[in-house]
Amino acid sequence: MGRRVFVVGVGMTKFEKPGRRDDFDYPDMALEAGTKALQDCGISYTDIQQACVGYVYGDSTCGQRALYQLGLSGIPIYNVNNNCSTGSTALILAKQLVEGGISDCVMALGFEKMQRGSLGSMFDDRTNPMDKHVELMINTHGIAPAPMAPQMFGNAAREHMEKYGTTKEQLAKIAWKNHKHSINNPYSQFQQEYTMEQILSSPTVYEPLTKLQCCPTSDGGAAAIVCSEQFVVKHGLQSKAVEILGMEMTTDVKSTFDENSCMKMVGYDMSKNAAELLYRKTGVSPTDVDVVELHDCFSANELLTYEALALCPPGKAGEMVDRGDNTYGGKYVINPSGGLISKGHPLGATGIAQCSELCWQLRNEADRRQVTGAKLALQHNIGLGGAVVVALYRLGYPSTQITTPSKDEPGSESRFKSAAVFDEISKQLKQNGRQIVNKVKGVFSFTLTDGPAGEQASWVVDAKNGNGSVKFDCKDKADCYVTVKDEDFLQIMLGKLPPQKALMSGRLKLKGNIMLAMKLKEFQPKPNKSKL
Repeated sequence: MGRRVFVVGVGMTKFEKPGRRDDFDYPDMALEAGTKALQDCGISYTDIQQACVGYVYGDSTCGQRALYQLGLSGIPIYNVNNNCSTGSTALILAKQLVEGGISDCVMALGFEKMQRGSLGSMFDDRTNPMDKHVELMINTHGIAPAPMAPQMFGNAAREHMEKYGTTKEQLAKIAWKNHKHSINNPYSQFQQEYTMEQILSSPTVYEPLTKLQCCPTSDGGAAAIVCSEQFVVKHGLQSKAVEILGMEMTTDVKSTFDENSCMKMVGYDMSKNAAELLYRKTGVSPTDVDVVELHDCFSANELLTYEALALCPPGKAGEMVDRGDNTYGGKYVINPSGGLISKGHPLGATGIAQCSELCWQLRNEADRRQVTGAKLALQHNIGLGGAVVVALYRLGYPSTQITTPSKDEPGSESRFKSAAVFDEISKQLKQNGRQIVNKVKGVFSFTLTDGPAGEQASWVVDAKNGNGSVKFDCKDKADCYVTVKDEDFLQIMLGKLPPQKALMSGRLKLKGNIMLAMKLKEFQPKPNKSKL
């Protein structure tokens, strides 16, 4: 049994379109990301005992040149390349150095300075490491005049559609969600929200994937400081310490190539095997997870990964998307950063940027992206060729954290205009709960959008069991699911916006037993009895 391992400092650059900044060579990225990570935990570079540096495109020993910006301390520096999972590969190596007692403090750094446009092979005088993958795809779907990666993941999407009935709209909803998440992330390459129509009508890269469902190439860097419990205590870093509860890496297995499946060729079984190993070793169930950063190089891969990570049963990812169980107010919040699709994908930095986002979420430092009450975080980073890294994170010393937002902080229910409505419903249930339950006989889940600073929040009103109850930020199952803007719900409950008008105009969205929604009038404030 190895030692406990913690991430105590994280930092990253804004991800940029390749070449947009003239002052953004890889040493500049390393200096910015590394300095931010050191400042985050208040230690100096001289405290770092070893470093693992990930990048895909660059000459040998770029890791040394990058870190020399921070100091010339003579420490061992390991250069890492594992395709798109390079960043998390550097991170797992840093973890193993600490876990095994070799070092007490290790920096994991990742960066990439990329070319514009789709990825391609850099060498034509030797065997391509993806030759077996390409051969399988050609044998099952042929080859088209389109970039290779979108073909691979696009064919995996087609396979899932044929097998389970998944739709183009469900794939597009994933991209819509990630672009929407990114508007609150200052580090994101793109910070623009799109409509479903815009996503579906953007240029087709390879059917069914459109341009807005594909991640861009990017320049950027990220860093994480990984240390032992002894180091945490010695330096008083308990309030910053996020424990790596478990981390696993797997590579391709026989089924990747032997079953003529593009889903498996792009890493489904790799991800599934890694997740199963992680859950078994940590004793954690996927239902315990609150927030996820996973590898959405294409919307298709995010959908496949829901099932591979057991976030939903096989074949049910489309339904999970339709329920909204991948965003704020749903069962999980997946890619609150905007994911690769919108945040960007500098290959060597991506895995460490995922770690950074999850550390901020668990520390309650994610600002407008904050997932309320996040206690357990899951990471997934994959590279074809292939390797996948999955990890679980939690606060190392929760008693030192202030995780409950104050009245004026993001995530607080009192910031929403409709909070007064739910306070009133709670009062009604306390006074006449049994009577209301006998009339309504249903459980409602409310997701309120466009709250203060664009926040989203959820309430569950149980008017079916006992004397009824109202819960904030709750994931309990419901009979009727209601999604509506904060202001619109207040106007509906005050009788100023007719529910039918809101429904017909798309401002009020219902799922499940929609007939139950007619009974919402039971909760409307009564004249002269309400403080609304």
